[in-house]
Amino acid sequence: MSTEDLTTSAYIKHHLQNLTCTIQDGHFHCAHSAEEAKEMGFWAFNMDTLFMSLMLGLLFLFLFGRVAKSISPGEPRGMQNFVEWVVEFIDSSVRGSFTGRNAMVAPLALSVFAWIFLMNLMDLVPIDYVSLITEPLGIGHFKLVPTTDPNATMGMAIGVFLLVLFYSIKVKGLGGFIGELTLQPFGKFGLPVNLFLEGVNLIAKPISLALRLFGNMYAGEMIFILIALMGASWVSVSFGSTLLFGSQILLSLGWAIFHILIVTLQAFIFMTLTIVYLDMAHQEHH
Repeated sequence: MSTEDLTTSAYIKHHLQNLTCTIQDGHFHCAHSAEEAKEMGFWAFNMDTLFMSLMLGLLFLFLFGRVAKSISPGEPRGMQNFVEWVVEFIDSSVRGSFTGRNAMVAPLALSVFAWIFLMNLMDLVPIDYVSLITEPLGIGHFKLVPTTDPNATMGMAIGVFLLVLFYSIKVKGLGGFIGELTLQPFGKFGLPVNLFLEGVNLIAKPISLALRLFGNMYAGEMIFILIALMGASWVSVSFGSTLLFGSQILLSLGWAIFHILIVTLQAFIFMTLTIVYLDMAHQEHH
């Protein structure tokens, strides 16, 4: 951002605002401020979230597809070794958490883990480097991390929720699924209470999936922004500002190393809960 705009509040807003766009009167229009983005209404969409999600999804498909086509027998090396390790890790996780029979669950778990991991990994890119590319193009706001957008995390969680509903009805039948919601845990005489408890439990699944991922990644992004603000101390020459500027380098490095664990852990948790929820959907007498 330019020097005249470099205030604490402006800096934070700049890095937390999505590139929100919509089509108005047949023209493509993008918001230049958070207030303008709110005025766009329901049909606005976050261009940066959609673009990064699509690009990282395609990157995952390209890398794993390329390895699958060029796989060779014998001792694996390089990228093949890494992909085989990831696949074996996902396979062992599915075998340990999923007791039903469904050939779709393992590929879904692999896709969920790899896709979310790549999206989370974008949080390690220094935030100010993005502006060096986007601002000359006339793009003032562009977030690299799709999982810091609740629309993205909720969209993925709703996708998992729809699968849970589909397999719950497919395995148990519509009557069995409704019976599970209305007859447990207190039997037919506690129907209103049963429906309330089971309904809350059912709705809590996608909400918890979405908010857990979003909250952790958003908090991590905020900490990176606050650490980056320390870099502005170079504008004043003093012992305190020099010490603060030097501390930024150590803090950024330390938090980035620790954040690698968070990036991986959040992808693993989302994948594991997806497997567990689908396993519950496949249990006829849950």
